[in-house]
Amino acid sequence: MPALDLIRSITTNAAEMLGWQDRVGAIEPGKFADLIAVSGDPLAEITELERIRFVMKCGEVIRNDFSGH
Repeated sequence: MPALDLIRSITTNAAEMLGWQDRVGAIEPGKFADLIAVSGDPLAEITELERIRFVMKCGEVIRNDFSGH
């Protein structure tokens, strides 16, 4: 499966399957603001998703390994 399709399956598609597309699954106003960031390009190397550097949950920063740079 291409990396983009995999990422969509665990975000947008999963939200739709759960009936939660109005709350999660995309970065849009009014949604929970849950997101992660990595240093590299997960579309080029999907294992980048194993090396999470930033986490935001409900709009609150939980982890930020980038802040010291």
